[in-house]
Amino acid sequence: MIKLKPLSNHIFLEPLENEKTTKSGIVIPDTVEKERPMKGKVLATGPGKLNEKGERIPVSVKVGDVVLFKKYGPDEIEIDGKKYLVGDEDDVLGIIEE
Repeated sequence: MIKLKPLSNHIFLEPLENEKTTKSGIVIPDTVEKERPMKGKVLATGPGKLNEKGERIPVSVKVGDVVLFKKYGPDEIEIDGKKYLVGDEDDVLGIIEE
């Protein structure tokens, strides 16, 4: 695992593929559709933004959360041959509670 500390309200995500199952039970991975994933696991977060008074507003998600995010919000980066996503907290639409 790489060590990365995002700044401000940035979030470092591991993209998760959305699998789809047909009525007959065949699993079709999201990669078949060549669509960008919209779900990811939070690997690291920044400390949060500063408001006008200089007070830090903490990030709403924590490491380990599985989140939904805007399709083209986070930027894709590659480290050691593996793809990750880096975005702002504003790119996150919600936390998936399982």
